[in-house]
Formats: sequence, structure tokens, C-alpha cells
Amino acid sequence: MRRKTVTVFAAGCFNRIHRAHLRMLQTARCLGDRLVVVLSNDAHNRKPNAVAARTRLRWMKQLGLADKVIVGEADSFAATLRREKPDILVLGYDQRLPDAKTARAIRDLGVEVVVMPWFPGKEETCTP
Repeated sequence: MRRKTVTVFAAGCFNRIHRAHLRMLQTARCLGDRLVVVLSNDAHNRKPNAVAARTRLRWMKQLGLADKVIVGEADSFAATLRREKPDILVLGYDQRLPDAKTARAIRDLGVEVVVMPWFPGKEETCTP
């Protein structure tokens, strides 16, 4: 009997990719068979150091850690979850679900949420 492929989602802005991000993504990859990284849409990336989604997409693909890298839907993260149907959603130690729609989508799809521990290395930038 063939087992189901387990897809892991990791999401964030990733404006400046650093060693802690790399460690988190490597750990997330170990939770399943396939890692999908979802980058925050430009409409939601309001940080002072915001980098355009197309640039962040290129950087993340260059790292070669994910099987698939996408930019999230502009209207909601829940729409991205419903479209991609992951088995596991990985959150960084400082991340929370963005809204009730996302919580509902997670419940409806049966997505397991895993909150990662804090990883050292934020001061060591790795952005290509």
C-alpha cells in the first residue's frame, strides 16, 4: 500500500533571509515529504524593510530548500491554504494565525499546525 505524500507549508515575509530562517525551513522539511514555502503577498508585507515579492520569490527558489515556492493570495491566507491543501502548517516561534478565516480553513482541511522553536542566527543574513 502506498502512503500519502505529506506536504508541509511554511509561510512568512522572508524579506531578509537569515540563518534562523534556514534552520526553521530545514526542520520543517523533515516533517514531511514536500516543503512548500508561501511568501507574504506584497499587500500584506508592510514591514519597513519590505522587499518585492518577485525578488523574495527568486531568493527563496535560489536557496533550493523548498519543492515549491509561491506568493500567497492577496485577499487571504485561507485561500492559499484551500488551494494547496497542505497536511502541516509550520509557524515560526513568533507567528500566529492571521485571522478567523485561516483558522476555519485549517480546521476544515484537517491541517496540523506546528509551532517551531526559536532558532539562533537572525543576525547572520543569508539573502542571495
